[in-house]
Amino acid sequence: MQTTLPQHARAVIIGGGIVGASVAYHLAKLGWQDTLLLERRQLGCGTTWHAAGLIAQLRASINMTRLAKYSQELYGTLEEETGIATGFRRTGSVALALTADRMEELARNASMARVHGVEVEVVDRAELGRLHPLVNLDGVRGGLFIPRDGQGDPLNIATALARGARQQGARIIEGVTVTAIRQKDGRVCGVDTDHGPVEAEVVVNCTGMWANAVGQLAGAPVPLHACEHFYVVTEPMAAITGTLPVLRVPDECAYYKEDAGRMMLGAFEPNAKPWGMDGIPEDFCFDELPEDWDHFEPILERALHRLPALAETGIRTFFNGPESFTPDNRYHLGEMPELPGLFVAAGFNSVGIQSAGGAGMALAEWIVGGAPPFDLWDVDIRRMARFQSNRRYLRARVSETLGLLYADHWPYRQPETARGIRRTPFHDRWAALGACFGETAGWERPHWFLPEDARACGEKPEYALSWGRQNWFEYSAAEHRATREGVALYDLSAFGKIRVEGPDACAVLQHICAADIDMPQGRLVYTPWLNPRGGVEIDVTVARLAPDVFLIVTPTATLRRDLAWLKRHIPAQARAVAVDVTSGEAVLGLMGPRARDVLAALTPADISPDALPFGSVAEIELGMALARVHRVSYVGELGFEIYLPTEFAMHGFDAITEAGAAHGLRPAGVHAMDSCRLEKGFRHFGHDLTDEDHVLEAGLGFAVAMEKPDGPFGPFIGKSAVAERRAQGLDRRLLAFRLTDPAPLVYHGEPIWRYGRLVGHVTSGAYGHSLGASVALGYAEVARGEPVAELLGAGWEIEIAGQRHPAQASLKPLYDPSGARMRE
Repeated sequence: MQTTLPQHARAVIIGGGIVGASVAYHLAKLGWQDTLLLERRQLGCGTTWHAAGLIAQLRASINMTRLAKYSQELYGTLEEETGIATGFRRTGSVALALTADRMEELARNASMARVHGVEVEVVDRAELGRLHPLVNLDGVRGGLFIPRDGQGDPLNIATALARGARQQGARIIEGVTVTAIRQKDGRVCGVDTDHGPVEAEVVVNCTGMWANAVGQLAGAPVPLHACEHFYVVTEPMAAITGTLPVLRVPDECAYYKEDAGRMMLGAFEPNAKPWGMDGIPEDFCFDELPEDWDHFEPILERALHRLPALAETGIRTFFNGPESFTPDNRYHLGEMPELPGLFVAAGFNSVGIQSAGGAGMALAEWIVGGAPPFDLWDVDIRRMARFQSNRRYLRARVSETLGLLYADHWPYRQPETARGIRRTPFHDRWAALGACFGETAGWERPHWFLPEDARACGEKPEYALSWGRQNWFEYSAAEHRATREGVALYDLSAFGKIRVEGPDACAVLQHICAADIDMPQGRLVYTPWLNPRGGVEIDVTVARLAPDVFLIVTPTATLRRDLAWLKRHIPAQARAVAVDVTSGEAVLGLMGPRARDVLAALTPADISPDALPFGSVAEIELGMALARVHRVSYVGELGFEIYLPTEFAMHGFDAITEAGAAHGLRPAGVHAMDSCRLEKGFRHFGHDLTDEDHVLEAGLGFAVAMEKPDGPFGPFIGKSAVAERRAQGLDRRLLAFRLTDPAPLVYHGEPIWRYGRLVGHVTSGAYGHSLGASVALGYAEVARGEPVAELLGAGWEIEIAGQRHPAQASLKPLYDPSGARMRE
């Protein structure tokens, strides 16, 4: 039968798995009935059909949990709406801890679950035995029970979503392959297929493990790679009662699910097998991969010990099928930054069934509304650097990421594979000084330094991870103290640098920046960029290098996002361009009370506070080179950011370290920077700031210039939202906290209590070495018009692993609240 395609659709979705069906369903629900889903073979024939069907609620952040909970609620109503049974039922789930670290993780997860509104219980061995009578509790310390977790039939859920989409007017056509993604005037305008072209305003790449190749059709690859994923299904077991919860034993890399009287045993092993390196066969459809008993045998051996009843039954099915994984074990969602109109939802890392409902809803609202409906940075495709779509890189990385789902989720854990790719010019110098490197957006950055005497004793600069004070704690404390009391040297080269230039550069930035950036040449300013809701898209510094030249410095992880936002908000008629110049300059941060003494030994320039005050920019001689100095600090001390063309970087480094020796100059890493900035209450985008957080809630009203005149491109973005919120008052605020007990450690996501009521959560935390306790930032509910003295009074607590700890709250920085030290 000849397939006839429409000539036009408002949205074309490529891929008919559960994610594509969910996007179609939600677009149609939002009134986009002119939606067309194209599937190359049959619905669900790639990964959906063989998924395990585990549907959990608790994820790593508030909004990811919000999406997973939405999926559950949706799947519970689909059968009534569409007439297709989804097999969804709430069986509950149990996770076992075999180590003290795992028990700590589960207890912390339970605390975090309270923020998310997820019903959860930390349970002992006796209760675990009651919940799952088949489990051998040998070596088990305790566990976590989530009673409303569930399971379902993945293919039936996808089919129900597809029927629901059709009922709302969407069209779904199987047996059509997209061969090209059309572009016109810098945005998507449709697709070509083996059955003819279709014009479209929006194209959505929901092709799962094909997403990288499909993205390449438009020059917009998606960083993911397929891996082999294994499970076995037993013969019927008399011991299965039909009421068993899903069982997870992450320390043994295994999960167990009752499956129609049989038991399914699946694995997330630490050394996975990438698949499809040379491409996925064109005719792949409901296919399986060859068995590999040798690879699965260690999982099975441990399973026979953990569930002894397995030894009394046979194995009916050994299944091996491909699933897609991403470099950081988080899926990809959103609009491709370099190509407006092209969206993606792919790379679900074996949580596609539990995520699909919420991801489809969020992406549909993003498409229809023109912006993310809430903070989705955890999974935003813009977090990925372009090089991360390199296939050799992906093959190496995903061999690790498959196993990360069940690995210990210690704080500061770093990837082990595909490392050393993106280095600053100073990398080898830092390594010689004992640096332990971490990775952000592929950049290798010193996180902490192992002193020479420790290296002489045979220690290595490597993480020994735990939930307590890790092996680098005292070393980072020394770096922190050097920053506060002496002088320290940081590598800031990986921060993004965007040059904006042209006759209209100032007017464009006045429209995009909330602060007033029409400042004299040689000055810089801190500013948020806002969205129309008043949410913070990013916070940056902007330096005026010439009348029509500005340099924007952005966080390392957000450069791609920020450049895309900037380019999309430069009016078409504006005479201004924005260019990424990150790799053109290396940057050293010379920070601390003695920083001026070190720099003065290297330059004849007057760098006194009067000649080079805080917030100024100047070109100076440095050794035998020229450098540009920015008087700004992210650690809250006197500091100089020293920008060097990359060809002069090593000379500058050697000159500074040689001059610094007489002043006790110490290398310092990311951990010291983080603890210093938290003592100062400086925000970090992605944690303390998101596009969902209003700039006034975030305490950044001082950086918003409501009085600056509207320019030729209109008022600054978000101005009306700021005025409206100021008139309304705030019922949520970002506060700084210091625990009164010096022992506990705060990281991220911990609940905040006030007079016994849950009022918020921690956004970021670290140990404040100058303050002698953990410090944190976090959002909390407040009463509008509440007096500050009452707000900051007693009654504040932060919950860590089920225990509440009293905390001091503050609206001002806990360290040097006046900011005098960095302005010296």
